[in-house]
Amino acid sequence: MLKRHSQFFKSLMVANDMCFLSVAWWLAFGVRFHSGLIVLTEGYVVRHYVLAWIVILCTWSLVFSLLDLYRPRRISSHLRETADIFKGSGLAILLFLAVIFLLHDIVLSRLVVVFFWVASVAFLNLSHVIYREALRFLRRRGYNLRHVLVIGAPAQANRVMHKLGWHRHLGFRIVALYIIGDGDAGSESRKVDLLKSPREVLELVRSGSIDQVFITFPLDQSSKLHEIPSWLEDEPVTIHFVPDLGEFEKVRGAVEDFDGMHIITLQASPLYGWNALLKRAMDVTLGGLALIVFSPLMVLIALAIKVFSPGPVLYRQERMGLDGERFEMLKFRTMVQGAEQFTGPVWAADNDPRVTPLGRWLRSLSLDELPQLINVLRGEMSLVGPRPERPLLIEEFRKSVPKYMLRHKIKAGMTGWAQVNGWRGNTSLERRIEHDLEYIENWSLWRDVKILARTLRVGFRNSKVNNL
Repeated sequence: MLKRHSQFFKSLMVANDMCFLSVAWWLAFGVRFHSGLIVLTEGYVVRHYVLAWIVILCTWSLVFSLLDLYRPRRISSHLRETADIFKGSGLAILLFLAVIFLLHDIVLSRLVVVFFWVASVAFLNLSHVIYREALRFLRRRGYNLRHVLVIGAPAQANRVMHKLGWHRHLGFRIVALYIIGDGDAGSESRKVDLLKSPREVLELVRSGSIDQVFITFPLDQSSKLHEIPSWLEDEPVTIHFVPDLGEFEKVRGAVEDFDGMHIITLQASPLYGWNALLKRAMDVTLGGLALIVFSPLMVLIALAIKVFSPGPVLYRQERMGLDGERFEMLKFRTMVQGAEQFTGPVWAADNDPRVTPLGRWLRSLSLDELPQLINVLRGEMSLVGPRPERPLLIEEFRKSVPKYMLRHKIKAGMTGWAQVNGWRGNTSLERRIEHDLEYIENWSLWRDVKILARTLRVGFRNSKVNNL
């Protein structure tokens, strides 16, 4: 039954792709010959384009099937699928051109072929997104489910069951649990059948009611993994291993395949490739626009500082940013000149006598941060990210706050997830770090946009206290 269902959904996906490919081909044909956008310098034979269309449908379906691009992707990302589609389309277009070359009678416009290939990559991605989202919709309503058995240590098994149950769009229905070791799997275990022995595990799998098995152990118990597959090695069931790295677990972890060798990345920055390019583009575009918009206000603030408080307009201070690199952060000066001469680097407090009356007003509206737009355009900071700290304070924080330095896996920001949630200045350092790491772990460009919008809408909470 499961195989028939899989074949049915695979056939639907192939049909969906063929429809989108057809639209891409005839759209490219229409743009070239009937849109009026390109001067006609050549005629065309409709029969040639019909034959080419048939070749396209055969070629793309063959290549995508051989590359197994229609396999179920319940726990795969859209980004990985996009990369696979790009590779498959590249191979398919080469095969298509080879076939057309062998068929000497077919003459095609090169512009149509180029337009089609570009459109095909975009349209196939759209096809797969629509298809996957439709499946997710059905799975949330109890259709197209896979029945799961979880095997492992209590705490880790509870975590896996909670995660699979939370992400209902994946379509995993947990049927049974087999605990290895002492302890209780918690509330999640009360919702499923508890198996008591390897024999019961094998009988359940052989009954045909289990499609996938998830095995999970902490790293120091991974030796137990060797015995479990031997119970099931003759059974046609998919087996996943979910390692619990415990104390080694960091931010943006990932598992990659390198020539048949699985490499587990414990910590990494989310900003590489397209992510880095898009975030930098947003910083330059919005940062430059903000600098233009606020420049009249910044001039007025500079004049006011010069009139009401002797000393420089800008306060320059060394901070630590991406990968521990140091840079000079700019702010409008809000304290009297030489404020740290006797106190050293300390947090500013309520009613701090070092803060000027104008400076207190600037801090209350966060206007003293505006010069950091220059840091953003220089590439030293981003519009959104963890707030940068001073190296002297960082040396103290890293000794007392676990994982503190991981916040430097991304560029420092003018505003951030911690700040819009009120954790700013002389507030709980642990809570601030918790929010910073959560931001890095779940970074997306859309989330940056929402944080910026929230900053503009409500400003910072607890803004009456700010670090120097």
